[in-house]
Amino acid sequence: MKVLVTGFEPFGGDTVNASADAVAALAARWDGPDELVTAALPVVFDAVRTPEGPLLRLLDEHAPDVVVATGLADGVTQVRVERVAINLMDARIADNGGHQPVDAPVAEDGPAALFTTLPAKAAVAAVREAGIPAGVTYSAGTYVCNATFYALQHALAARPEVRSGFVHVPRTTEEVGADPAESALTEGGAPHLPLDALARALEIVVRTTLAGARGEVVEPGTPAGALH
Repeated sequence: MKVLVTGFEPFGGDTVNASADAVAALAARWDGPDELVTAALPVVFDAVRTPEGPLLRLLDEHAPDVVVATGLADGVTQVRVERVAINLMDARIADNGGHQPVDAPVAEDGPAALFTTLPAKAAVAAVREAGIPAGVTYSAGTYVCNATFYALQHALAARPEVRSGFVHVPRTTEEVGADPAESALTEGGAPHLPLDALARALEIVVRTTLAGARGEVVEPGTPAGALH
C-alpha cells in the first residue's frame, strides 16, 4: 500500500513547525514494507483546499491508500487524533499568504461536517500502549489545520476505500528547549513531547490504519467521548 503523510511549514512567527519535524523524523525511521510519501504543506487556506494546491495535487499524483495529515496544536501535551472536520474557515490570524477568511466555507458544496476514516480509537489506544500521551478529540479548530482535514475528507468522499484523517501534535521538547527527562510542562508552561515520541506516534497511527485497511484491526467499541 501507499501512504501519504503531510505536515506544515512554520507560521505565526515560528521558525519551526513540530508537525513537519515529526513527519521528517517519521520518514527517516520508516522501514516499509508499504511505501511512504511525505510533504510539508504551506499554511495557506487555498493551498490545501483548491485543485491547484499541493494537497489535492498530491492525492492525484500518488493515489495513496492511507492519508494522515498532521498539524501543530500549541498548548497541548498529547497527540490528538481528530474525528470531526467542519466546513468553516474563521481565522484568528492571517495565513502565510496574508489571507484571513472569516465565516467562510472550506467547500461551497460541502456538508457542515465530515468525519475521519482513520481508526481513531484503535490508533489512540496503540499510541498509549507505547507510553505516549494520546487522545481522540472533536475539534480541529477553524484555521488551516481544520481546512486541510475538511478538504481532504471532502476530496476523498467518493473513495471510501482510502483511509484518511488528521492528527495534531504538540510542540517538541527540542523546540522549547526542555530537558527530555522533565514532564510535558516546562518551567515556563510550554507543553511539549520529544520529537522521537511524535515520530513514533505517527508511525503507530499509520501502521494501525494500514492494519485496519487490511482487516486486521477493528475499531473498538470503547468510549472516547468528551463532556466539552
